Amino acid sequence: MPNILFTCAGRRNYLINYFKKELNGGLVFAADNQNTAPALVDADNAIIMPSIHDDNYINSLKKAISQYKIDALISLNDFELPILAKNKAEIESTGVKVIVSSPEVINISFDKWETHHFIEKIGLKSPKTYISLESAITAINNGDLKFPLVVKPRWGSASVGIDFADNIEELELIHKLQLLKIEKSYDNAMSGDDSLENALLIQEKIDGTEYGMDILNDFEGKYFGSFAREKLFMRSGETDKAKTVKGDDFNKIGRQIGEKLGHIGTLDCDIFRKGKDLYVLELNPRFGGGYPFSHEGGINTAAIYVNWLMGNNNVQEFNNYQSGVIFSKCDRLLKIS
Repeated sequence: MPNILFTCAGRRNYLINYFKKELNGGLVFAADNQNTAPALVDADNAIIMPSIHDDNYINSLKKAISQYKIDALISLNDFELPILAKNKAEIESTGVKVIVSSPEVINISFDKWETHHFIEKIGLKSPKTYISLESAITAINNGDLKFPLVVKPRWGSASVGIDFADNIEELELIHKLQLLKIEKSYDNAMSGDDSLENALLIQEKIDGTEYGMDILNDFEGKYFGSFAREKLFMRSGETDKAKTVKGDDFNKIGRQIGEKLGHIGTLDCDIFRKGKDLYVLELNPRFGGGYPFSHEGGINTAAIYVNWLMGNNNVQEFNNYQSGVIFSKCDRLLKIS
């Protein structure tokens, strides 16, 4: 059985416990730069790491992998994914399997402007999206874009920084304030050669039913399956209550994204249904906050990962996804020692 390390483990205790249940002889390690991270409590072993932005982060990660004989590494943080993708070969020189997609896939997913273009390129629907205030106002004046509008960071995570505008005055004020916030944050480092003015997106607001979907590829990027859930309630950017759903339309979208993107492992996808149309909003190539609903609904990705790591590709027995099952998250207190 492999030893598995979750980096930037944070509050993902459910993942720690799902994988512990499937590892009979292997260990689950959790790493974080805060020694009070809840996931460290449930892990078999806890590792305190420097910040992912520390110059010595990769070397520290390699040392931990060697010291604890880690066989597979899974990141749970959007901002760490590009770092791991860039340094994947160096990290895997220790003998570990880094379950992360290519830098190209990470860029398409993390850069929401690139996500918008990718979704349209493969023939799926994406909300009308503009990268500058001027182009959005021109579209409004031409009648091509209507309020309410969504203003959100081009590079962002967990719905942080998302705001809504109902008129031109609000749009201009929100846009200016968001740019000032981005300028003060490390998110601005994600803009690369792009100007700060291009760090925000203005998008039409789709009024409809919101869904999350896990799109699972194997470790070679081959499509395995899609598992959707209707979001009944959100809290702090994560799904708090959800109902599992099944449908050919979701499967079609999931297959199209999985085959065209070629990501590695699971990918969390946000979808809105408006009438008969499905709009794809965001792609996150990692375990998302909505995964527990899929897991409890019958798709045991933890067991699938463990079997793939052991060379067993016969994993259909772990796919028993059911429709119409409702789950809700709740809080619990953990003693930090």
